[in-house]
Amino acid sequence: MRGLSSSLLIGFAVLTATTSHSAAPEASLVPLTRPGHSEVVKTGVTSNIRPILRPASPQVTAAAARPVDLPFLGPENSIRPFVRPEQLEQQVLFKKRKLRKTSVCGDIDIQGKAVGRVNGKIKACGIKDAVQITSVSGVKLSRPSTMDCGTAQALNKWVDKAVIPTFKRRGPVVELQVAAHYACRTRNNRKGARISEHGKGRAIDISGFKMADGEVVTVLDGWRKNPSKKQLTKVWRGACGPFGTVLGPNSDRYHRDHFHLDTARYRSGTYCR
Repeated sequence: MRGLSSSLLIGFAVLTATTSHSAAPEASLVPLTRPGHSEVVKTGVTSNIRPILRPASPQVTAAAARPVDLPFLGPENSIRPFVRPEQLEQQVLFKKRKLRKTSVCGDIDIQGKAVGRVNGKIKACGIKDAVQITSVSGVKLSRPSTMDCGTAQALNKWVDKAVIPTFKRRGPVVELQVAAHYACRTRNNRKGARISEHGKGRAIDISGFKMADGEVVTVLDGWRKNPSKKQLTKVWRGACGPFGTVLGPNSDRYHRDHFHLDTARYRSGTYCR
C-alpha cells in the first residue's frame, strides 16, 4: 500500500513539472524593471528592485531568446565628451594668460593699459587713475580711448549686454567707432559752460558700429532708416542703466551724429534723451 502511494506521488510530481514546462508563452511571467532604470534581466535572477509581473507576449519571448547586437561605441557615438587635445588646451591657456597681462580695471574683458594720473589744463579737468581702453568684451575701439575705470566698466557692460546681442544676426559687431573720449573742455565747447564729463574721464561718444563684413552702421544715417533705426534705438536704450547720462539724435543738434555716454549720476536717476 505504501509503495502504491509513493508511486502515485512520484507520478503526480512528474506530471506537474511537465505541464509547467509546456505552458503557453502567454501564461509565462517575466519581470519588468521600473521606468527610468536600465537593468539586464538574467534567467532566474532579478535586481533589488521589486519586479512588476505581467504576461509576456510571444513576440517578447522570441525577442528575448535572440542575442542583442550592441552598437560599437567609437569616438563618433560615444556618450563621453571628446577630450580636448593638449595642444589646443595650451593655446587657450596661453591666450588667457596674455589677455590677463593686457587687461585693466580687474576685468579680463577690458583690454588696454593703465595711464595713471592725467592733469588737465583747466582746474576741474583731469583723471586720477586713468586707463586707455582698446577693446571691451572682444569688440575693438576704433582708437585707444582714455577714461576712468568706472566708465570702462560701464562701456564693457553695455557692449556685452546690449550692443553684441542687438547686432548678432547682422554682425557680429567687431568695432565701435569712437567720436570722442577724454578732452579737457566745456560742455559742447561753449564758452563759460561747465566742464564736460569728457574733461573728467567719465564720457565717451560713439558714432557707429562696424560689422565683421566691413559694414558700418552710423548713428547719423541709420537713426532715420529701418532696420538700422530699430537696432540703434535698442542699443541707445540699453545704455540707460550702465551709464548715468545717455544722449542721442533726439536730444539736441549737438548729438545728431553720435551717442554721448557718461557715468555722471543724478538724484533723479539716469537721464536718457
